[in-house]
Amino acid sequence: MAEETVKAAKKPDKRAEKQERMKAMSKGERRYLRRKAVGDRVWPVFRAVILFGLGFVIMYPLIYMISCAFRERADMSDPTVMWIPRHYTLDVIADTLDAMDYWKTLGTTLVLNIGCSLFQVISCAVTGYGFARFRFKGKKLLFAVVIMMILVPPQVISLPLYTEFRYFGIKGLFSVNLIDTKLTMYLPAMTANGIRAGLMILIFRQFFKGMPRELEDAAYIDGCGPFMTFVRVMVPNAASAFLTVFLFSVVWYWNDYYISSTFFTNTKTIAIMLSNLDNELKARLFDDPKLQIIPREQIVWKEAGCLLSIAPVLLMYVFLQKYFTEGIERSGLVG
Repeated sequence: MAEETVKAAKKPDKRAEKQERMKAMSKGERRYLRRKAVGDRVWPVFRAVILFGLGFVIMYPLIYMISCAFRERADMSDPTVMWIPRHYTLDVIADTLDAMDYWKTLGTTLVLNIGCSLFQVISCAVTGYGFARFRFKGKKLLFAVVIMMILVPPQVISLPLYTEFRYFGIKGLFSVNLIDTKLTMYLPAMTANGIRAGLMILIFRQFFKGMPRELEDAAYIDGCGPFMTFVRVMVPNAASAFLTVFLFSVVWYWNDYYISSTFFTNTKTIAIMLSNLDNELKARLFDDPKLQIIPREQIVWKEAGCLLSIAPVLLMYVFLQKYFTEGIERSGLVG
């Protein structure tokens, strides 16, 4: 009882002290405190609304994919079926796997994707380190070219590249046709000219520029040259940047359709098979290329194809999300 009495006596004292402090403040200070109090109450509500809206925009397509991928196509014409299927089935997934030749296509895509990503990470890391640490003639001009690589869409240079790969070699001596070979994707990645390579060079440049020069000075004193300093000192300290660029590269190569369809005719990737899913369904599933399927009923296979195409990337991101976020923060792309 005594403790409750003491607490009750302290409350009026605190209120009185607060009122006295308010009286001692100027009008501007009191207005600022009122605005701050209103902001502290309104901001959590506003933040919750924004997060809910973003979550809805991001999750809606994924939920719709899952809902359509496990229902029969007749449910698409049933007005009473919205989110929960009336008839659950795995036949749509099985049909889509067969139409996309999924496992063979997945293997081809992984070999192409991971190979190009590894080559691109190495080449862009060396290039970014050069821009961050060394002075040489034409550095500003070359870095302007890197920025142009970010701004110029790949469609602008795809046709000249096609001609270059179609007649690859030295004019008058020899010529090799590289079209429909993986070299059309590997060679640009090896030379830091792959998909979105300009942005990856910029990420490495920003990261290496923020690292202390004392690390390199210590390596030079120990007898390391520039290359060994990069390999033994800078690379181990840039693991998060390497992982970030690798994930970016994997996602962009995985989703690429335009460049792959330009250089490949018989080689199939996930993105190419997904874009041709309608024709593949008619040819492989129904054995009739001229068959007309109701567009609304086609949605179940298309959504199943989308779900199968993004599943490996989502799985990779789930396990590497922590390192990906850390690499983005340390690379200087935020804040």
